[in-house]
Amino acid sequence: MMDLADKRIVIVMTGGVAGYKVAELVRRMQDHGATIDVVMTEAATHFMTPVTMQALSGRHVYVDAWDPRPANNMAHINLTRGADAILVAPASADFMAKLAHGLADDLASTLCLARECPLLVAPAMNRQMWQAAPTQRNVAQLHADGVAVLGPGSGSQACGETGDGRMLEPDELLAEMLAFFQPKVLAGRRVLITAGPTSEPIDPVRVLTNLSSGKMGYAIARAAAQAGADVCLVSGPTALPAPYGVTRVNVQSARDMLRAVEAEVARADVFVAVAAVADWRVKTTSTSKLKKVEGGGLPRLELETNPDILATVAALPDAPYCVGFAAESENLDEYAENKRRRKKLPLLVGNIAQDALGADDTVLVLYDDAGRQPLPRLPKQEAARRLVGEIARRLPLG
Repeated sequence: MMDLADKRIVIVMTGGVAGYKVAELVRRMQDHGATIDVVMTEAATHFMTPVTMQALSGRHVYVDAWDPRPANNMAHINLTRGADAILVAPASADFMAKLAHGLADDLASTLCLARECPLLVAPAMNRQMWQAAPTQRNVAQLHADGVAVLGPGSGSQACGETGDGRMLEPDELLAEMLAFFQPKVLAGRRVLITAGPTSEPIDPVRVLTNLSSGKMGYAIARAAAQAGADVCLVSGPTALPAPYGVTRVNVQSARDMLRAVEAEVARADVFVAVAAVADWRVKTTSTSKLKKVEGGGLPRLELETNPDILATVAALPDAPYCVGFAAESENLDEYAENKRRRKKLPLLVGNIAQDALGADDTVLVLYDDAGRQPLPRLPKQEAARRLVGEIARRLPLG
């Protein structure tokens, strides 16, 4: 998806070994359609060369406040006019101090002071430098000034120590940038989501499951987090990484999923049941692998019904706003609306299973008291954002 197709972003690089991560970040942001201008402090050039960053960005790189290339010799003004954001990465302790106190003694600090667009910083420094009282005062001032501080992360550092101060990884910074430009329609809300298949054991090596990839549920979790929600994702077995900023609880069976949901639902404002929960399970799981029966006979498997997680949550006296999913192979309108009414849901989302399972795009149809509202075929991430917007629009105020 070209999530940044209409965005021009100025990346300011200050001195720090984490500069190598910015090279990857530039390429990843370009993959999403962004136009990138790079400005480097003199210290940054000791870690990454302007030639490298120019080759990656495809645009002139600026280091000198007196660069004669702009016709008016005002790179510090020209670069920020029309930009959608400035990202300082890596942001050294020294540069953050400059920003906090309004100092402007080089191109990078001057253009940040003269900006007409949002400013984001990704700190990168030794753990002691990060924890130092002056740095924390400067961070507090940046927050007060409306600057977004991304991270830092924690882990091993170039100095050989371990702790807070490590710059976020390129994929984490990319996720932060993608989220930054999304409307915060779920700010202050807590969203609980189920996703993926469930896996019902037959014996120690065999299971009953389904073809759900988890892509739609994970896309909704990502979209909700980008919309400002605190998101808990209860996931059956999938090969997908947890979306950035989302708390994931891994489960296997339908009963595992129900227990995990019940542990979280009291704190949820919204419950979105996307998981393809197995309707049945084997009544008695074999403790040893079932062997082939001589003569080609089949083992006898007695099934029993799994709990209905969505119906259980929707029936709670203080239930959150419940959104169900119906993946049908036929008669979508009839089956989806019947399911919505039977479970007393304010909103149900339907799609055709054979078109949606494992695919990267989908056609969603929304069903509520107002009737049937189809969405166009969209990549699942864009469909998820549209759905999150629809959920936010329907939520009660407060």
